[in-house]
Amino acid sequence: MKVAPAPDSPAAWLRLAATILVATVGGVGMWSVVVALPVVQAEFAVPRAEASLAFTLTMVGGATGGVILGRLLDRAGILPVLLVGATLLAVGYVGAAYAGSFAAYAIAHGVIGFGSSIALGPLMADISHWFVRRRGVAVTLTSAGNYVAGTVWSPVVQHLIASVGWRSTHAGIGIASGVAIVLIGLIAMRGRAPDARAVANVVARNSATGALGLSFFSLQVLLCVASVCCCVAMSMPQVHIVAYCGDLGYGVAHGADMLAVMMAAGIVSRIGSGFIADRVGGLRTLLLGSVLQGTALALYLFYNGLVSLYVVSALFGLFQGGIVPSYAIIVREYFPPQQAGARVGIVLMTSMFGMALGGWLSGLIFDLTGSYNAAFLNGLGFNAVNLTIVLWLLSRRRTGVVYA
Repeated sequence: MKVAPAPDSPAAWLRLAATILVATVGGVGMWSVVVALPVVQAEFAVPRAEASLAFTLTMVGGATGGVILGRLLDRAGILPVLLVGATLLAVGYVGAAYAGSFAAYAIAHGVIGFGSSIALGPLMADISHWFVRRRGVAVTLTSAGNYVAGTVWSPVVQHLIASVGWRSTHAGIGIASGVAIVLIGLIAMRGRAPDARAVANVVARNSATGALGLSFFSLQVLLCVASVCCCVAMSMPQVHIVAYCGDLGYGVAHGADMLAVMMAAGIVSRIGSGFIADRVGGLRTLLLGSVLQGTALALYLFYNGLVSLYVVSALFGLFQGGIVPSYAIIVREYFPPQQAGARVGIVLMTSMFGMALGGWLSGLIFDLTGSYNAAFLNGLGFNAVNLTIVLWLLSRRRTGVVYA
């Protein structure tokens, strides 16, 4: 029988490299809808709020997929998860390309979101079993793949839409990404997880319920509410920056570039947050991200010049990039490791619901007010709720055993 590699070994780092590559390819499903929003809205002649529903269904599909594929991960490993995700990603994009109505286009993006969910929860949960000493770095590097996707794919999708049209672009992305994910999985991600997982399971059975004095259910609920709130705030710039730039007269190409800058800064933030989490833990890292995200969001209220928007967008990406992976790290710290796939999937499901709600709500507020200022204020309010929950959890934290 082949012996599984040790945690934090060279094999684990090679696995991490393949994982990041899959996250980068699969993450296209979360960002192409944002870039395509203005041209699709114009072709189907729908209001901004209705056009935003394509993003909303992408997030709903991603949320649902994260939980279902997370459970599949816990039972069967990562390879079946990748095969299912790649197939649905290809089917969804081809369906969107041939959509005859906006409703069909939006529904296809629900399928795209389900397939693209592999790029977040399942991959983050899987890689967490390959590392112990550098788990925070590994998880955040994996999550950074989603931001690499935003950085790489945003200008590429914008260029392709301008060159060959949005329909051909969608069809090409679906086929290329589906094939690439299957090949990477078959070539580089078929190995067993390290034996550290079994050791950690023994530790978990002998540990206390946690260091927060809360039941697993209560902590899960609080993390889910917190993730909804932070992602409603996060979605405002990420979903609407392209359209916002168009409304200001700067053009959607500048908006796509700002989104790419935001994602590039988010990569730095996500990697940095991993080093921070390995030192201070997931909760304190989440607190830092929540405070900084609120600060950057407030800056959008005061600066809307072209250059200043580039700067603020970069700051926003730099400040909030570590928030989402912090939830996965918290789950690995306070819940049994054999439940990692499902529980990470549940928390990220609610974070995507938050993105979906925030994307739609911001569009609705714009339609009602003719401005994004109220939408930014709405995001600040939700961010304040997230911050309150994290502070309360930290106030309950006491010396105790957390899971390996």
